[in-house]
Amino acid sequence: MVIEASSRSQAIRLDGVDQLALFGTQDKNLKLIENLSGTRMVVREGELRVRGGGRGVARAIGLIEHLIELVQTGAGFDVQDIRRLYDRLEAGAVEFPPASGAERVAIRGTQKIIRPKTAGQEAYLAAINENDIVVSIGPAGTGKTYLAVAMAIDALQRRAVRRIILARPAVEAGETLGFLPGDLQEKVDPYLRPLYDALEDMLPGDRVRRYIETRVIEIAPLAYMRGRTLADAFVILDEAQNATTRQMKMFLTRLGLNSRAVITGDVTQIDLPPAEFSGLLQIERILTGIDGIEFVYLTAQDVVRHALVQKILTAYEKLVPPDPERDK
Repeated sequence: MVIEASSRSQAIRLDGVDQLALFGTQDKNLKLIENLSGTRMVVREGELRVRGGGRGVARAIGLIEHLIELVQTGAGFDVQDIRRLYDRLEAGAVEFPPASGAERVAIRGTQKIIRPKTAGQEAYLAAINENDIVVSIGPAGTGKTYLAVAMAIDALQRRAVRRIILARPAVEAGETLGFLPGDLQEKVDPYLRPLYDALEDMLPGDRVRRYIETRVIEIAPLAYMRGRTLADAFVILDEAQNATTRQMKMFLTRLGLNSRAVITGDVTQIDLPPAEFSGLLQIERILTGIDGIEFVYLTAQDVVRHALVQKILTAYEKLVPPDPERDK
């Protein structure tokens, strides 16, 4: 709560605030906010005093108040979050994503807690909780795959499902792969590596290997799903923009009893041959409005990678217009 204000100085009471969590080790969080906002900060007598130009002080105060909410709700934050939140202020944002942490996912048996970083991600997790099929469309870095994998692990650990199935289209699964060394699994593994990476970031490596060996978790090219019925499973189709219309129909009709699916994709990165139409674009057109299926759209504002990724995506959006022929 602001207790003193002028055009050049404001102060915030820190009663009951975990100052180490707020300020960071050796005050690294405060130093970062000072650099971003062009302000100076001093802690004295239970107050954080912020001095500087009027606009910089206002932004710093708004950001710090939100960070205090994150600390007090247990949601937490890191330096990348600070940069991203400050960028939102510079872009004219008048409010921050919810600080409730209601949709956070705790991975049992580890210290890992997966939290949505943006309002879009919060809505994404809520949609997965409330629907059997969720389609998430958005640019790289918005957490589409990572959050879906977290929700799948949570469902497995709660015994809501018996297995996790992760699939990706291997766009070059035809003749091109035949020239690569190794057996078929070794040929397709490069296409599936991002799914392994997400799992290994959340679970110990030995547990991931055990789950894969016992087929509790299966990671496979989309083509491997043909002819199967996927019951009691949390199924994720990643990079769905590269699934053809026939593959997408095949995937959606594999779902069995007590199964749920999350489909993720970026419609700006379609790698299919020109003669093939994206199945993701098709279902966006024909499945919208069906009860039990929800479409969630993430944007550059939901990017949680390096702070520059959001700016790069925004620059590309301005430079490259949509291709109406491609999107027919």
